[in-house]
Amino acid sequence: MTPTRIDRGKSDRGGLDRAPSGAHAGLKPHGPITVRALAKINLFLHVGERQANGYHDLKSLVVFADYGDTLRAEHAAALSLSIEGPFSRGLPVSDDNLVLKAARALAQRVGRQAQGRILLTKRLPIASGIGGGSADAAAALRALAQLWEIDVSHDEMLQIADGLGADVPMCIASAPAFVEGRGERISPVCKLPDFALVLANPMVEVSTAEAFKQLKSRTGVDGIRCPQQFEGLEALIGYLRTTNNDLEQPAIEIAPMISDVLSELRRQPNILLARMSGSGATCFGLFAHREHAHVCATQVARAHPEWWVVGAGLAATDFVTPSVIESLT
Repeated sequence: MTPTRIDRGKSDRGGLDRAPSGAHAGLKPHGPITVRALAKINLFLHVGERQANGYHDLKSLVVFADYGDTLRAEHAAALSLSIEGPFSRGLPVSDDNLVLKAARALAQRVGRQAQGRILLTKRLPIASGIGGGSADAAAALRALAQLWEIDVSHDEMLQIADGLGADVPMCIASAPAFVEGRGERISPVCKLPDFALVLANPMVEVSTAEAFKQLKSRTGVDGIRCPQQFEGLEALIGYLRTTNNDLEQPAIEIAPMISDVLSELRRQPNILLARMSGSGATCFGLFAHREHAHVCATQVARAHPEWWVVGAGLAATDFVTPSVIESLT
């Protein structure tokens, strides 16, 4: 695998191709643009030592579920953001919102005014270890690049994403990847067997910073390799059983209910693996078939109506354009 490395300098194209000046001056007649911001799942997460830049060295196998938030962008004279959906109350509109930061960063990069009316439908829990905010920021970059008719190279998009947060670059393509460093080294996994997921969160928030503070032991990142492809689901599960999530135990110390979620998932029929994603508190169960995941999600939701529970499949990599594939391989 050849990882994509994020270079903060100029790309090989010398920057973004800008639309004609007239396109920047007025509003376009077409639109709106609607894109998905999919849930990111860390199938494993190994933590290494803390680096001089303050970040820990990480290694993770990341996939994306076919469930997430939705972002809609349309032309407007000024930049604005509205948030709706079941988790909108936990996410106030402010200048710190990653969607607005993404819009301003993209506009600054191409030398235009940040304009557009953005509606974010928030279906993913806040601070839940499945990259909701990062996926929203990546979706904003994709949507606004289309809305503003900017020809953005994948390298340039990754540079902008990297400035927004460690998880944002991997959410640009939303494709299975082996991620290293603090998230800036992304290698595609070209062949991943299909499987289904159940996502469950006990409706508690876990701060990533607090999870790292609670980290007392770690697997480290030396010797962790990821095949570029897996011959079948059995091979993938066998590989995953040799890995773990180093932040799972620290997160349980912060939110003991995570242990209850994992126990509930592990007692379900047909489950292949249950683990926590990211820094928590969302946990996932892997199943060979979508119907098995549906049965599990129904049973867990019935037993724990206070939890957030969703059955999902693997996302089709419909965000990956030919130019993205070329830059990743």
